[in-house]
Amino acid sequence: MPDQGDLAPDVTLQMADGSDMKLSQLKRPLVLYFYPKDDTSGCTVEAKDFSAHRAAFDAAGVAVLGVSKNGPKDHAKFTKKYDLTVPLATDADGSVCEAFGTWVEKSLYGRKYMGIERATFLIDADGRLARIWRKVAVKGHADEVLAAARALRG
Repeated sequence: MPDQGDLAPDVTLQMADGSDMKLSQLKRPLVLYFYPKDDTSGCTVEAKDFSAHRAAFDAAGVAVLGVSKNGPKDHAKFTKKYDLTVPLATDADGSVCEAFGTWVEKSLYGRKYMGIERATFLIDADGRLARIWRKVAVKGHADEVLAAARALRG
């Protein structure tokens, strides 16, 4: 599991349009946020919050990208339904979640299962993990990440 200060894993993400993007191709800071599932209550609030701050992230020179195991068609529907402005990527095989340590055992009503831990990674322009948030509480999270993203510029 990567720690703050480590180089971010150089994974390949499948974008909503079906194209692939290697993380190292992005030569600017990035907020990479992992969420469990499109169109569920917490995930919707989080995606809407990051979308509401999209212009501020752009002004700070920081890209934002959401990641879940949902496919491109699900992402397209989710994006359209809520007018999301933040791009979403698919981790169909779970390799990206594994690389970032967000594929974890969860428990719901005593039943254990594997799923995506809500987590956010702020990656600087050099590809290092500048900040990591694990077990994210959605309320106010996008504001906190934006403040950290702005601080990257010094």
